Amino acid sequence: MMTLTRRTLVHGLLVGGALAPRLARAEAPAAAAPPAQFDFDDVVRRARDLASAPFDAAVPTLPDAFAKLDFDAWRDIRFKPDKAFLNQPGSQFRLQLFHLGHLYKRPVTINLLRDGVPTPIPFTTGLFDYGRAKPDKPAPVNLGFAGFRLHYPLNSPKVFDEVVAFLGASYFRFLGRGQHYGLSARALAVGSGTDDEEFPFFREFWIETPADGASRIAIFGLLDSPSTTGAYRFDLYPGVESAMEISTTLFPRKAGVRFGLAPLTSMFFLGENDHRFNEDFRPELHDSDGLLIHAATGEWMWRPLRNPTRPSTSSFLANDVKGFGLMQRDRAFDHYQDLDLNYERRPSYFVEPRGSWGEGHVDLVELPTEHEANDNVVAFFSPAASLEPNKPFAYAYRLGATLDPARLSPNGRVLNTYQTTAAALGATEAPAPGTRRFIIDFGGGELPFYADDPQLVEVVPSTSQGKIVRSFLVPNSHVNGFRAAIDVQLDPGQSTDLRAFLRRGSQALTETWTYPWRAD
Repeated sequence: MMTLTRRTLVHGLLVGGALAPRLARAEAPAAAAPPAQFDFDDVVRRARDLASAPFDAAVPTLPDAFAKLDFDAWRDIRFKPDKAFLNQPGSQFRLQLFHLGHLYKRPVTINLLRDGVPTPIPFTTGLFDYGRAKPDKPAPVNLGFAGFRLHYPLNSPKVFDEVVAFLGASYFRFLGRGQHYGLSARALAVGSGTDDEEFPFFREFWIETPADGASRIAIFGLLDSPSTTGAYRFDLYPGVESAMEISTTLFPRKAGVRFGLAPLTSMFFLGENDHRFNEDFRPELHDSDGLLIHAATGEWMWRPLRNPTRPSTSSFLANDVKGFGLMQRDRAFDHYQDLDLNYERRPSYFVEPRGSWGEGHVDLVELPTEHEANDNVVAFFSPAASLEPNKPFAYAYRLGATLDPARLSPNGRVLNTYQTTAAALGATEAPAPGTRRFIIDFGGGELPFYADDPQLVEVVPSTSQGKIVRSFLVPNSHVNGFRAAIDVQLDPGQSTDLRAFLRRGSQALTETWTYPWRAD
């Protein structure tokens, strides 16, 4: 943990004797200039200085009483709400802190900014109710914190709900009205999907004291890792669809490192397109069900998520990408049947770059998992050009949290994806060897307009390997749109990327569905 030292400047003044009259007649000294206010440039300077020094991987040793806590015991340590910071009259925010322990063993320094002056928050056990985790010995006074969370009257004017939390490495989560925590965002991904993955972490935060009644709050963060340092500014705007405006300056330490910008991390265990795990009474289990990409050409692409049998990375060319996100489109409770975890209320996060991010691609990493507790999906933007060591790299984006992304992909959207044998739906002929049927429901946009004249609409399928054996399209009133079916033939052991969209003449009526498939 970064330590603070206090320097006291002592001024001596000799007054008396022959000097006294001279001092008495001297002009009054000019008033000292007020100290410069702390801002993002200060964090940038610290990140630059940190990058010029060797990376320090040391983590202070936690007392055994905290280092050996399991998750339930650590969760028993609760911050006392009456000790919350930022609780001055008129404030719309409350700041609470997370205790170290369990998986969270690296301390982070947390400062409050008042009138531009930073003040570190000292650790004291009096801030916490330890429950059954109360230690036998007093905790060190310099223990530090694992992270923090902010509360705001999000769902009721009289209740301060948790709206954002920064906890562990560079992970953070935030909510809009009526939402429940699901996926997470990260400040930066380094080597995701490879054996050389790093997990950058925040060493220090500075949290602005908002003005009375303010509905925005600024958070500054100093990031560190073996490959880079970074300065971050997060401007949080809580609301029905909460948003964060994020500005970043990186200082890479190494060349040839694969950086992932604006990474999102989620869980997909079981869905309509994957029934390998079918012992659970709940039909679907996922925090997100698809990756949505808005290309510079204006095309919207939808890639359903999977729980693969082996690690998989998919890349989508996205020069000057307009946006991408991990989305939870399925909002029907009966598709989850979980009274406690509220999967149908999990937010979607969508990234919208500020300015051009240039050439690059959106990467989707999917890992196999046998349990819903594991995050196994990561999506991020990879710049085409490698970042240069010691050369600052700045970028910015808006990150939004939503339950109903109606403004996203305004044409018809993919609502369901299924796959089955090609002899499904009453077909009597035997399917050709290596043939699979994919069924896609498209709904919304202009599709209801064509319900009485469906012959005007056609499905346009394609495959990068193998061939399309058959395709057909039928109206589907249950989704206010159409159901498309595509039979694909592929030699055993081959892999392909499938694509499909609906059109009338030369006009695209829907986003583009894309899906990888391997014929085993």
